[in-house]
Amino acid sequence: MKLNIKYLIISLILALGIAVFYNKVYIPKTTYKTLTPQVGDLEVTIKGIGNVNALNIYSITAQSGGKILKILADDGDWVKKGDLLVVVDGVDLFEQLEIAKANIKKSSYDLKGAKAELKNLYAQKELLEITYKRYAKLREKGFASQSEYDKANADLKGINASIVVSKARINSTQAALVVTAKNRDALQAKIERLSVYSPVDGYVISKDAQVAQNVLPTTPILKIVDPKTLWIETKIDERISSQIKLNQKATITLRSQPKRVYKGFVKRVSSMSDAVTLEREVNIAFETIPKPFYINEQAEVKIIVKRVKNVVKIPSYLVVQRSGKLGVWLAKEGHAHFVKIEIVAQNEEEIAVFNINKESQLLVPESSKKPLSDGMKIH
Repeated sequence: MKLNIKYLIISLILALGIAVFYNKVYIPKTTYKTLTPQVGDLEVTIKGIGNVNALNIYSITAQSGGKILKILADDGDWVKKGDLLVVVDGVDLFEQLEIAKANIKKSSYDLKGAKAELKNLYAQKELLEITYKRYAKLREKGFASQSEYDKANADLKGINASIVVSKARINSTQAALVVTAKNRDALQAKIERLSVYSPVDGYVISKDAQVAQNVLPTTPILKIVDPKTLWIETKIDERISSQIKLNQKATITLRSQPKRVYKGFVKRVSSMSDAVTLEREVNIAFETIPKPFYINEQAEVKIIVKRVKNVVKIPSYLVVQRSGKLGVWLAKEGHAHFVKIEIVAQNEEEIAVFNINKESQLLVPESSKKPLSDGMKIH
């Protein structure tokens, strides 16, 4: 009697263990989620990782060397074309300009006086020519002495010499006036170059100098980006880059805004590949400029190279490889069956297939479940 009770208890424990194993272990291990394929359009995309850059980034430098007096923009500021950005100390340029202007005025007065003097000399010459001609006639008739004639001739030659000298003085004064005017213009140009203006509407992306710093004409002070030329510079493998064409649509996701997707398009495809990485540079422009944006920020782009319409689509994570063949697991009458797929097109998220219908029940493999095998019973 006691032995029978013992066997009964053992049987109950075994039955309970089996029931627990079946319901708590076996059933969960063989229970799989299922999905049905979707029907719709599939976008074939090429993915790339790149950085924010721009076609036009202007380096603002002093046009003439000197000490910086003012910097009127800072990193992150928006500036308009023609805005004053930098003022450089002109040292004594303003004093030199005033001296040049004074010299021009003096040369103008000298020229005016020289011309008046020449006019007076011509008037004197007319009188002396009359006197000379009169003495010449009187000498022929014997009414004037040789000495009187010689004096009239000498006076006429003297006035002619004075006229030559006066003309030379006028030419010299005119030449000096031209030189002084050019000096004034050069000084004026130098002074104008002391003030640097924005060449474009854009954002200041860096400030590379400080007030009171001595700079050369080649020293960068500010950098301004034209936001209309903003794009993503990305590298695409040569093997697939031939699919990329100008103006193809794309999406852009910035690292600082991971939840926002910007629309873009292919702006430029480089005609030269990198001989080391075997990649080609592709530039993706923004349809709408992000605000704010950061040059060199990392971004992800997806270029739409093809669109396949009205196809059966399955998630790419359901595809497995078995015996060298790509396929999916289907649930049929409580059993798992591996079916090889015929791919029409694919991207990173979805695959368009030819031989799977939209009513199929796709099994979702899970590492925590029992590995699927053909004909295996599933729940």
